[in-house]
Amino acid sequence: MYRFQIWVSPRLRFWPSSLAEKLFDEMLKKGIKPDNVTFSTMISCARISSLPEKAVEWFEKMSSFGCDPDDVTYSAMIDAYGRAGNVDMAFSLYDRARTEKWRIDGVTFSTLIRIHGQSGNYDGCLNVFEEMKAIGVKPNVVVYNTLLDAMGRAKRPWQAKKIYQEMISSGFEPSFVTYAALLRAFGRSRYGDDCVNVYKEMKEKGMKLNVILYNTILSMCADLGYTDEAISIFEDLKSSETMPDSWTFSSMITIYSCSGQVPEAEAMLNEMLKAGFAPNIFVLTSLIQCYGKAKRIDDVVKTFNDLLELDISPDERFCGCLLNVMTQTPKEELSKLTACIEIAYPKLGYVVKLLLEDDNSENFKNEASELFETVGADVRKAYCNCLIDLSMNLDQLDRACEILNIGVTQEVYTDIQTRSPSQWSLNLKGLSLGAALTALHVWINDLTKILESGEEFPPLLGINTGHGKHKY
Repeated sequence: MYRFQIWVSPRLRFWPSSLAEKLFDEMLKKGIKPDNVTFSTMISCARISSLPEKAVEWFEKMSSFGCDPDDVTYSAMIDAYGRAGNVDMAFSLYDRARTEKWRIDGVTFSTLIRIHGQSGNYDGCLNVFEEMKAIGVKPNVVVYNTLLDAMGRAKRPWQAKKIYQEMISSGFEPSFVTYAALLRAFGRSRYGDDCVNVYKEMKEKGMKLNVILYNTILSMCADLGYTDEAISIFEDLKSSETMPDSWTFSSMITIYSCSGQVPEAEAMLNEMLKAGFAPNIFVLTSLIQCYGKAKRIDDVVKTFNDLLELDISPDERFCGCLLNVMTQTPKEELSKLTACIEIAYPKLGYVVKLLLEDDNSENFKNEASELFETVGADVRKAYCNCLIDLSMNLDQLDRACEILNIGVTQEVYTDIQTRSPSQWSLNLKGLSLGAALTALHVWINDLTKILESGEEFPPLLGINTGHGKHKY
């Protein structure tokens, strides 16, 4: 009986799980009692067949047959429990493995890295990777790819670059999965040149990208102003077998819109419609920005009406775009946009209306304060910047200062003025032109008052404007 079992178990390892189970049942019918080797083989078979739940099922049957798992089986179960979603059990076994010095394979380490990555514990990913190397287990391509994907999720492109360089220096050839992970890592973090270089390397090797990867690159190009690169990549996409989707067209429209290229943006919209995709709020927001740059205010209003006809609810970002267009609009046409904003966001529309009427009562201050208390955190600064810019355009410096003060009070702006014993600084990073000029005006007034009071200045006065990464 024992000889029969030893001979059959290696065959099980490479069989489909269903066939292996049939042979296992046949063993039981013949009165052959399974031992540790049999269960270890069945667990390996389930893992190879990508059936982690079945591996767990076999593991948990062992005790009913009087079998005690050995180190190898326990190590395999770290991977199986992790893949089956029982994270606590996987890490419990891993902690035991480290204490008792079990032999753990690369597949299991890859699973542990993936679990950490999915839970957002990116430092845990790196710790497992270092522990793996410390005990002498060499990372394979799967481990490197899993770690690269985790660093992409973490938006740590510098670590992705370091891991990739280590992978190459270890003699591994990057696969499609490797390049895809790098594209996501560099694209999400807006590492423009690195992302484009990876794309070019993939094309040189004849690799075909899917639409999701194309969209990742084009979205990055839209944010960074890589217009020429985006046009070339879009043409590559169309010449391949990959079909663009609504997000592809949306990114291209955004790219043309940010550059104020109205004919190109409109042509891309028509191509999108012919492909059977209706414009979404992102596309319409980009078009409004495009028409605003071109001073085509009637087209802005028409696009706004199109949004309403499509039964799309304007969100805070869309309203922020309308507000931004107002900062570029001649005074005689401002009323057209005010009417749109009043429909889209009545609270914001009322504040804009009071600003245009140069209302000097406390009413404006109260309404503006209430607006910044209720509006989403991701658009507060943009709204505040635009309202200050609009005030400056209308030669309302006092109103601009009032809005800046509200912004500082409500922590829309933080640390605009900082002081240390050796330096007083004005920090303008993140402010629009109008807001920066207003903050400079306030700072000069503050310095003047300090000088008049007889207080001594520090050795250094500095203005930090930051540095713009955005082409636009």
